[in-house]
Amino acid sequence: MEFRVLRYFLTVAREGSITKAADFLHVTQPTLSRQLKDLEQELGKKLFIRSSHSIILTDEGILLRKRAEEIVEMVDKLEAEFHSMEETISGDVYIGGGETEAMRQIARVVKDLQPRYPEIRFHLFSGNEDDVTERLDRGLLDFGILIQPANISKYNYIHVPAKDVWGVVMRKDSPLAVKDSIQAVDLVNVPLICSRQVLKQTFSKNEFADWFGEDFDKLNIVTTYNLAYNAAIMVDEGIGYAVVLDKIVNTSSDSNLCFRPLEPRLESGLNMVWKKHQVFSAAAEFFLKEVQAKFSL
Repeated sequence: MEFRVLRYFLTVAREGSITKAADFLHVTQPTLSRQLKDLEQELGKKLFIRSSHSIILTDEGILLRKRAEEIVEMVDKLEAEFHSMEETISGDVYIGGGETEAMRQIARVVKDLQPRYPEIRFHLFSGNEDDVTERLDRGLLDFGILIQPANISKYNYIHVPAKDVWGVVMRKDSPLAVKDSIQAVDLVNVPLICSRQVLKQTFSKNEFADWFGEDFDKLNIVTTYNLAYNAAIMVDEGIGYAVVLDKIVNTSSDSNLCFRPLEPRLESGLNMVWKKHQVFSAAAEFFLKEVQAKFSL
């Protein structure tokens, strides 16, 4: 299977038309059609359902599109890494992480590096632990910022010198807004919006389960989320109360929302992780050394 043909396939899938894809690729329609037929014969599967005006991907075509996108992304990343192997430190660094105030620690390292090494580019990916570790394992990220507790046994890691505080975001006109902090008993009879990662960890019997205690089974979880921005919209619309980290949701004087910490106080540490035996680009290697120097002080 030729890499060039995969790019052709992705263009056709994106454009939804052989004619439009051929124009975009600057090849003739017969040439493009032949390449796609050869690809289908090679795989032994029908990839498209063709009509007079458009094409639709089959289930096999949808699967190939997903895998082809991953392959193209990896090849593009590899080419960028080789292009960066020069005396001048340049290239791309890919970092993934959840929504956490501790990303400021990473941002400060980036800020210090930019004036000295303006040819290093940083790419951020936001997601929960599963999202980040999946991309790490596939080689699409160099580093991940994981909120504890997280399974880091298969990674090298360095502790990020920061802690996140858990609490509840609610409307300022909510009954619980009059309280200075939120206890487990306060959450038993209210609709809750919880992180899917928190729920997953809770079932693993970690500190979240310990905090909720016997009341966990009594909680009325009406919505789950993986990014707090959307959870905040749900709260603002009156769907429920969101269990989130502090300083992630806008709770300023202009906002309809407010944050109340959990009591007893519940904090989470953070780790920056990377794959064991990882071969980094020059830019990623340099970034790691800067992080290690700053975070080990």
